Amino acid sequence: MKLEIFAICDAATDYHGKTCILGTFDTVFAKQAPAAHRHLTIIAKLRFQASDAAGHKASISFIDADGKPVMPPVVQDFPVHFGESQRSKVGNLILSINGLKLPRFGEYRVDLTVDGNPLGELPLYFVQIPQRTK
Repeated sequence: MKLEIFAICDAATDYHGKTCILGTFDTVFAKQAPAAHRHLTIIAKLRFQASDAAGHKASISFIDADGKPVMPPVVQDFPVHFGESQRSKVGNLILSINGLKLPRFGEYRVDLTVDGNPLGELPLYFVQIPQRTK
């Protein structure tokens, strides 16, 4: 299996095999910490070979700079079914998160594992909005 797309974005959908992604980003801004980001979506587009046909378990984790989880990992079953003539197939894992709590400014990490194997890692920066001076 191969990871084709892995992104943090505002929204993502799968329309009958077409992946639609809106507003990718890697930085969240706030006036103060802690803060909660209203809404974000994680999209992972995976390509499977016929030898990968089976049920898989995908997990997405948010980790802080100290290696501690920001929230419990989200684990999802990910079945892969092939048609008779298909040599490969894509599958989308779309995870929407409301109110992600970020305790302090700094760098965070989003990890993707499938069947316990690391497949992707994304940085997420939490930055303070600069104060305006008059």
